[in-house]
Amino acid sequence: MSNTNTKPNTSAVGLDVGTSRIVTAQRLDKTTQYQAQLNAFVTLPFSKLTQGVLKKERIPHLVQGSEITVYGDESERFANLFHRETRRPMLRGVLNPEESNSLKLVREIVVLLTAESPGQGQKLCFSVPAAPLGATQEVNAHEAELKRMLDDLGYESSSIAEGLAVVYGEMENSNYTGIGVSCGGGLCNVCLAYLSVPVFSFSIGKAGDFIDSSVANLRGEPATRIRTIKEESFHLNGHFANKIHQALNTYYEDMLQALVSAIRDAFAGAQNMPKLTRPIPLVLSGGSVLAAGFRDRFEKILRETELPVAISEVRLGASPQHSTARGALVAALSEM
Repeated sequence: MSNTNTKPNTSAVGLDVGTSRIVTAQRLDKTTQYQAQLNAFVTLPFSKLTQGVLKKERIPHLVQGSEITVYGDESERFANLFHRETRRPMLRGVLNPEESNSLKLVREIVVLLTAESPGQGQKLCFSVPAAPLGATQEVNAHEAELKRMLDDLGYESSSIAEGLAVVYGEMENSNYTGIGVSCGGGLCNVCLAYLSVPVFSFSIGKAGDFIDSSVANLRGEPATRIRTIKEESFHLNGHFANKIHQALNTYYEDMLQALVSAIRDAFAGAQNMPKLTRPIPLVLSGGSVLAAGFRDRFEKILRETELPVAISEVRLGASPQHSTARGALVAALSEM
């Protein structure tokens, strides 16, 4: 869903600024329309001929000195053509300090997703990660830079924690009470909310990129190839003749155990815990939950873990890769 030729007639935008993908949600008539682009880029040597071909093919790109930067979905195609790894403007949920043009590239992808039309005072709510242990300053700086960039584009912007956005996007039926989990590329984000008010939010660094890079190092393969195998043919709880599938299972298990342990610890350390008189739902979202068998394995580990609240159900979001953007749109609309 990355066609950006039509712009919804809307006064609000939900924006999921993810390490792996950037997603927008906008209301069109009575439906919600989503657009997504990879949050990635690849550089090519500059030549006028290459620039001309990219313009003709309408491939999103920037010319910067002696390089042409192709960004968004097209970056993966070019990376595969030239046997290169794509690069990321973001790392572990925040702007990548090793990429000098990280904010500029995120800006270009946002403009691409909003049909190349800047904001005109619309409310825009964007997602930010909860801080992993010891990284509060990084998240604060990331949030401030994104807000400045979005305000410069003409939006009236505000932020929402990613886990809380999942609650807003998926839990209207429980009056926004429950646990929202977003397993993305850079981080897994979690939020417990009671009647829409966050009780605790946190993130852990074991997520999709951790799995890809760990398996890539173990098996001596490019991380891009591992990600493709993971997305196209891997399933948890199978019999693995394939060594890459075996390794993927090992690191998925590591991530799931770390995630459930962190949820248990967050409950143990929560201050001002509301008295929950009935079981609450837990919703899983993000690209990493799409692996076949993920939900079942997560629920099995969760049910074996002692928590101070009863969980009524563990389910996948209605469209897991859109949950955060949808929740951000709910937040933006509520401010109008």
